[in-house]
Amino acid sequence: MEHGGHEHHEHHENHQHHEHHAHGGGSSWRTAAQATLHCLTGCAIGEVLGQVIGVGFGLHNGATVVLSIALAFVFGYALTMRGVLKAGLTFRDALKVALAADTVSIIVMELIDNGVMVTVPGAMDAGLGQLLFWVSLAGSLVLAFLVTVPVNRWLIGRGRGHAVVHAYH
Repeated sequence: MEHGGHEHHEHHENHQHHEHHAHGGGSSWRTAAQATLHCLTGCAIGEVLGQVIGVGFGLHNGATVVLSIALAFVFGYALTMRGVLKAGLTFRDALKVALAADTVSIIVMELIDNGVMVTVPGAMDAGLGQLLFWVSLAGSLVLAFLVTVPVNRWLIGRGRGHAVVHAYH
């Protein structure tokens, strides 16, 4: 998909930095993969922690999924905010950047992560000491990464998603 970047004058500063990473004027797969990996790190921390807490305490599957999703958003946003706070933004502005940068990516990842965990027979009921739990969770994170990279590539190519963070790095 070709993208000239001319329709993003309001994101000119972000777009200039983005062009440094892009090939042929479009959003590069490498840039999208890096953004997805960054987002996945926060999501994975929250997702794993939520699953471990939920399964470890024997919470109902629904409660475990809700906890995992909530923690994925908290840690996903926190990692982005940490970087932009270092750049001198106020907490409020850093939160706005994190919301703009990560929301779509986290939503896609959480749909995939939790969808896999719920649909793999026995994964949510497996104990923390069972291989099924960990293989399912690892597989769900890999699949979430693979599905989210093209989403992030599309967003970055339009000056959205992680493109809004590039001005602060």
